[in-house]
Amino acid sequence: MARTKMALHWKIMIGLALGIAIGIVFNAAWGPATWAALGVDHPTAFIKSQPGVVPILPDGVEAVEDLDTFAGRDDDPLLEDRAPFQMTAAQIAAYELQTSDANQNPSAIADVAWYVRRAIVLVGELFLRGLQFITVPIVLFSLVAGTSTLKDLAKLGRVGGKMLGIYITTTVFAITIGLLLAGIIRPGEWIPDMQAERLRAMAAASGADEAAVAPPSLWQFVLNIIPKNPFQALAEASMLQVVFFSLAIGLALATLPESTARPVASFFSGMSEVIIKIVEFLMRTAPVAVFCLVAPIIADLGFGILRSLAVYSVCVVFGLMLMAFGVYPAILMLLGRVNPVRFFKAIAPAQLLAFSSSSSNATLPVTIDCLTKRLGASKQVSSFVLPIGATINMDGTALYQGVATVFIAQLFGLDLTLMQQVTIVFTALLASIGTAGVPGAGIIMLTIVLQSVNIPTRGIAIILTIDRILDMCR
Repeated sequence: MARTKMALHWKIMIGLALGIAIGIVFNAAWGPATWAALGVDHPTAFIKSQPGVVPILPDGVEAVEDLDTFAGRDDDPLLEDRAPFQMTAAQIAAYELQTSDANQNPSAIADVAWYVRRAIVLVGELFLRGLQFITVPIVLFSLVAGTSTLKDLAKLGRVGGKMLGIYITTTVFAITIGLLLAGIIRPGEWIPDMQAERLRAMAAASGADEAAVAPPSLWQFVLNIIPKNPFQALAEASMLQVVFFSLAIGLALATLPESTARPVASFFSGMSEVIIKIVEFLMRTAPVAVFCLVAPIIADLGFGILRSLAVYSVCVVFGLMLMAFGVYPAILMLLGRVNPVRFFKAIAPAQLLAFSSSSSNATLPVTIDCLTKRLGASKQVSSFVLPIGATINMDGTALYQGVATVFIAQLFGLDLTLMQQVTIVFTALLASIGTAGVPGAGIIMLTIVLQSVNIPTRGIAIILTIDRILDMCR
């Protein structure tokens, strides 16, 4: 009897559950006292292989929070339940504390723990590096392959123009809803102050402190979309410029005679398939990678980050519900004169397959069948509109990218300017066009959006803990 192969999403869920469970255990059981017993007085510095500097508490002061009484100040909530090594340099200076070197004689067990942790983190970092590695190729080849097919618009005239108008409009709606929900609910701020400080220190270490970079003017933003050297844009992963370059090639191909354009279009289409296959290979490592990414984060941050992630998930799901049961029914009634209830009943098989597979490409044949046989749509129109829609109309992914970008920025304490939010709308729109219709591709395209507004891409590791569930929903 043949063995049933476990689906990838279940493997990812198992990796996620194990990562959370082990992270919680270590967060609860392996604290500062455990490290101190192993000869490590400054765990953070020890883990990062940095010199350990620990403040010396004055005589009569037994705990860090007692420093307020020592200095004759009001209570400082940022000192509550804090170990000496967790104090920031600013706090040490404010209380005029002396410091001592720590971590001089770690035990063998501490060294083993260091190597195990570094190995786990390395696997997770390699996965993130793989995501970054694939972003430029997937945008270049997918966008060129997708836009080069737009020459078929001439065959269907107004249908093609209306299709593109609706696709772009709904995607902009989705991104805007995501930005508004994240801006109003602010899920990234539902985290304890101590953990927020650690994340902001992480952002500063990544060189992503937005205060250090002056935001470009509107004119400079528009000017920078067109690269001086397209190959330099590809090498430096300047994503807006890469998108412009890709669109220019694709649209130019769409206007060329078929005999001239076919070899070039076939090359980009073939390379797009190759990149999708690489994404599939990469996603096969996702169960282990998710475990390696989640476990250290939960071990460091504990339950506080889980609460913030829960609010983030509510933002995404609520936004998707607004699109599905608000925007889409309105479009169906106003433009299509179709009863939304009848429509949702007709596409139920496609929706169920999309939820279980997290792939618009895998769902495409079923979607065409539902529209032609259950709704009576023209097979010619469906065969033209739906494949393009599966490529360029990723509303759920676009909404998720808007929420996720603002959420990660809030976690790292970064305030997004109006121009940066406009950049998110524009980049998420184009990134959703270039998103491959395969499971997990949205998280790859999120890297593009984060890079466009200078937000640390390592924030992706945080939302990976629940991305698989949200991927099924969007």
